[in-house]
Amino acid sequence: MNQYDPRSVGYGQASRAEIDEGLRSYMLRVYNYMALGIAFTAMVSMFMMSQMQIMYAIMGTPIKWVLFAAILGFGFFSKKLFFSNNQLVGQVAFFSYAGLWGIWIAPMLLMYLSIDPAMVYRAFFITAAMFAGMSLFGYTTKKQLQGMGQFLALASIGLFIAIIINVFFLQSGMFQLILSAGMVLVFAGMTAWETQEVKNMYTTAHSVQANNQKGVFGAYLLYGSFMIMFIYILQIFGIMGGDD
Repeated sequence: MNQYDPRSVGYGQASRAEIDEGLRSYMLRVYNYMALGIAFTAMVSMFMMSQMQIMYAIMGTPIKWVLFAAILGFGFFSKKLFFSNNQLVGQVAFFSYAGLWGIWIAPMLLMYLSIDPAMVYRAFFITAAMFAGMSLFGYTTKKQLQGMGQFLALASIGLFIAIIINVFFLQSGMFQLILSAGMVLVFAGMTAWETQEVKNMYTTAHSVQANNQKGVFGAYLLYGSFMIMFIYILQIFGIMGGDD
């Protein structure tokens, strides 16, 4: 078998080439799952945009906040879901998470597509380029990013609180632009840290099942950062375009 199997040989006994080959396969699995998640989100959003009555029924009622709470709730229960005894549970959880994002962002996508479809495509490709660059940095750097990651996690909480305050009280376009730029920068940094964490998780896996579970969990982490960067890059375009 070409792919390195942690069950057949201990990491201490494995050659550098075997470990590198296994790591590449593991990271490729992470990115493949993430890409599938983004594609599934796009399909759910497209379906929602084709069902206007359903979309408006959801987003015009408190159900939208239930959806938002469900997205946040994955952060609290993700490890239990992704590392259960049944691998299928983690896979279902990941695509459920991607589907919730698809429902949540559908109204925003519809709005921006109606204004300027090119704006959405530019935001997506810029997000993809930023994600690729920061993820490559996180994968290749020898510097430990754990301290930076903890700082960025706290910064993201502060920014989320500021965004909520601005939405409900201040309603300042300029402040929203600054906050959106801050979110993009924070989650670009988070992408690098998360990539390093996902990479490091491989060395602590002792079975094929553990690697598969950690692969799906890694895709979940990176997917979330990608989506948040995309949303706020799109918002930056929208705010700047609205000021023209």
